[in-house]
Amino acid sequence: MPTASVWSRPVPTRRRRKDLQPWWAELPTEELLDVRLCDLDLRIEGTALQGRIERMQDELARAGLVFRPYVWLSTDWFTPEGTTGFAVPFYLAHRRLVRLEHAQMFEAEGSTLDTCMKLLRHEAAHAFDNAYRLHRRRDWRATFGRYSAPYRSAYQARPSSKHHVQHLAGFYAQSHPAEDFAESFAVWLTPQSRWRQVYEGWPALRKMERLDTMLRDVGDLPQFVRSNDRPESLPRQRITLREYYRRKQAAYAALPWRFDRELQLLFASSASAPRREQAATFLQRERPSLRGRVSALTGQPRYVVEQALQAMLTRCRELALCVARPRDQARLGAAVLTTMATLALARGHRPRFRR
Repeated sequence: MPTASVWSRPVPTRRRRKDLQPWWAELPTEELLDVRLCDLDLRIEGTALQGRIERMQDELARAGLVFRPYVWLSTDWFTPEGTTGFAVPFYLAHRRLVRLEHAQMFEAEGSTLDTCMKLLRHEAAHAFDNAYRLHRRRDWRATFGRYSAPYRSAYQARPSSKHHVQHLAGFYAQSHPAEDFAESFAVWLTPQSRWRQVYEGWPALRKMERLDTMLRDVGDLPQFVRSNDRPESLPRQRITLREYYRRKQAAYAALPWRFDRELQLLFASSASAPRREQAATFLQRERPSLRGRVSALTGQPRYVVEQALQAMLTRCRELALCVARPRDQARLGAAVLTTMATLALARGHRPRFRR
């Protein structure tokens, strides 16, 4: 009896990686929120995030830099003082967690390719600065200012300023000398950024040219500092997702509303125009659009904007206000007032710096 060919035998199929979902991936939200961060057992390897990190590393190589930062998962984007690596938020390691972040905070910072690459370049800049102690150089201080300058709880951005590059939202380069350097580095590193043409005639161009000289001075040298620390790494985080979001949202707790005068200039009393659309109804419909626009303009998290919108909407109901002007004017006025309330709210919060 002839033996069966090996080619006729059933070949076991391997499950594709995307089918190998973690045990918590299909849990209802309320059950997922009770999972501890350390029990998520997340890895960067095999995720879209890994590909983006590798892309950033390739950009460093193409720019002529030998430095390669290491990356670990934590609860936010940050580069600890003195480390030559940086942390990225854990939710970027799984799509289910990105959706949860959106549901809880109205955004997931770094979840799109463009914003993720911008943030990776920004954090790589801080790690590079630590690796080569650039901020100790006289020309660094002459270009960007004192690294030791205190961080302010809020900074007054000047949108028309040409002394800083524009990279992350909210004119972030204006917040501190260390962020000015990191934003300039990120622009310098971005492929095809054409920064010489983009910033031609700006005082910021001189900064970019000085930065270019500094980076070429040390770029092919072994780094002066090496570290392997991973502060606040995910395996050490024993709080649940529910507690994580409670703390995160508490950091943006609403302040008392103090814009009644502006609100009454924008909207009218329902008593004087009983058939007009209620202001609260109008704001509820415009809420998603206002949240996105004001967040992009101010650089503040969408959760902060949402807090301002909720306070404004509640006050409109209490004052029984209605829309008595053309819709486009009302929409513009609401955006201006939401921006004012968001910036006032932001001044009462912890600084949102990544250093």
